[in-house]
Amino acid sequence: MQLSVLDLVPVRSDQRTADALAATVALAQTADDLGYTRYWLAEHHNMPPVAATSPPVVIAYLAAQTRRIRLGSGGVMLPNHAPLAVAEQFALLEAAAPGRIDLGIGRAPGSDPVTSAAMRGWTVDVEAERRRIDEFPNYLDEVAALMSPHGAHVALRSRDDYVLKATPVADGQPRMWLLGSSMYSAHLAAAKGLPYVFAHHFSGHGTAEALAVYRDEFVPSETTPEPVTFLTVNASVAPTREEAERLLLPNLIMMSWLRTGKPIRPIYLVEDAEALALSAVERATVEAARAAAIVGAPGEAADAVRKLADRFGVDEVMINPVGSALRGTDPATAPARIQTLELLAKELL
Repeated sequence: MQLSVLDLVPVRSDQRTADALAATVALAQTADDLGYTRYWLAEHHNMPPVAATSPPVVIAYLAAQTRRIRLGSGGVMLPNHAPLAVAEQFALLEAAAPGRIDLGIGRAPGSDPVTSAAMRGWTVDVEAERRRIDEFPNYLDEVAALMSPHGAHVALRSRDDYVLKATPVADGQPRMWLLGSSMYSAHLAAAKGLPYVFAHHFSGHGTAEALAVYRDEFVPSETTPEPVTFLTVNASVAPTREEAERLLLPNLIMMSWLRTGKPIRPIYLVEDAEALALSAVERATVEAARAAAIVGAPGEAADAVRKLADRFGVDEVMINPVGSALRGTDPATAPARIQTLELLAKELL
């Protein structure tokens, strides 16, 4: 089995952004040393518990401090960016770290409507937004063409086709993946012949249906002759199940805020999370999120990963290590997240 890592660059209540980035560097280096396959960074905006606002910037930062692990976006939210800008960023990353770059692309904004409007220059135009969504499949094609050695051809009335390239000379291309949490992405990935990842870590629902559609409808492409997929899952692993559940609790509470529409804050330390009085609705969302996560001692957690892979027919699982920290932990470290990777690697790699 292959294991990979998803990192949102979480920010705890005891951390500054610089601390969260330092912890991410240590986590990526740990994954690199342990034999994890890939390390992906998410794109979210204006969220106090998430410092991953620009995947290509963090990928470049990590590429200089790791040796062999693949680095990628999980994902770039394409509606926020011009296709040429994305293509240029990832073509440059591929030139700097050849053979190590993945470009995972998503359709969601990764933010609330106000932040999304700010990302696009405060343009609030319902029709323009609708067109942007409708054009998403074409934008995928544009990004791929722009990163290719031949570039993209733009038809102009006044002259022959104008050639646009993301880089002057492309020796290789990042591997493109389509990310999704709905059936739309499954249909589109299959039609485009792209590798596909379903965001199982969001809620744990809809994964089987999406992967079945993707596999049934898949149209082979030059880069992907057969379906390629894996799934993501939140995880907290510790020497004992009790410890793993304690370390997981702050993330579960943060997810409950997100799902119930409450203002979200930096991720609590364990002791602060344990002191909270949760409403019945919050307790229900916490329990649902716990049930969808990998949580426990090393042996039971590894068994849960194997069962998850078997259930969905994948040979790669991407772990989102979400353990928080105890009071007094060095803010520039994330020992619970590193522990999760180390303990799973001992069992599965």
